[in-house]
Amino acid sequence: MTAMSERQREDRLASAFVDLAAPLVRDVSVPDVLQTLAEHCVDLLDVSAAGVLLDVPLGQVVEVVASDEYTRALELFGLEWDEGPCRDCCRSQAGISELRLDDEASCERWPRFAPRALLLGFTSVATVPLRRQDTVVGALNLLHDRPRPLDEAALRTAQALADTATMCVIQQQVMQGQKTQIARLQSSLDARIVIEQAKGFLSNSRGCSADQALIRMRTYARNRQLKLSDVARQVLSGSVAHTLLDPER
Repeated sequence: MTAMSERQREDRLASAFVDLAAPLVRDVSVPDVLQTLAEHCVDLLDVSAAGVLLDVPLGQVVEVVASDEYTRALELFGLEWDEGPCRDCCRSQAGISELRLDDEASCERWPRFAPRALLLGFTSVATVPLRRQDTVVGALNLLHDRPRPLDEAALRTAQALADTATMCVIQQQVMQGQKTQIARLQSSLDARIVIEQAKGFLSNSRGCSADQALIRMRTYARNRQLKLSDVARQVLSGSVAHTLLDPER
């Protein structure tokens, strides 16, 4: 390898890590992170295609992406058949060294996945785990159409890329969870403000205490299977007659 080509590879490798770390500095979707991982693996590792499966506890798959649509279809078939390198990697919690797809052992191990991969022109596969500490949360398939296997340096690079992507995916999921929690808290606060405003309004208009106004709104909401906050908004907008909230009603 020439000095120039080595420099180019170093630049591409640096670019890959920057792209994979994007969720740490801006909002990037999980599928986009995994797609970036697959595409950079094809570029940097000189493989024919890459597929990624992101798994969660209890075997519920949340994402399947690949460097091209044919490979994604292959990974989806493997998911449907419950076989293939990615599924085995998630089950065993360990990577899979490069295997020939046309040998007897692979065909016995993956009786549907291996023939379908061969039809697409792939002759071998290696799989590295997407790891969160000691737990495998997904897998990265590296597919070849040549008999030359990946060397140890390439597999280490693949693992480093996969680890970076996994870290950023976890970070993105945490951030999304925080945003969801904040949105719920804000919604709860907004509802409480509306209820307090309606209590004061109803108390003044019907000549009752704030506690009595709240009881009347709760009774009205319960009898009509409405949310208390929705009744409060109706009170403030005038869309419900205040007389309907009187105790005898």
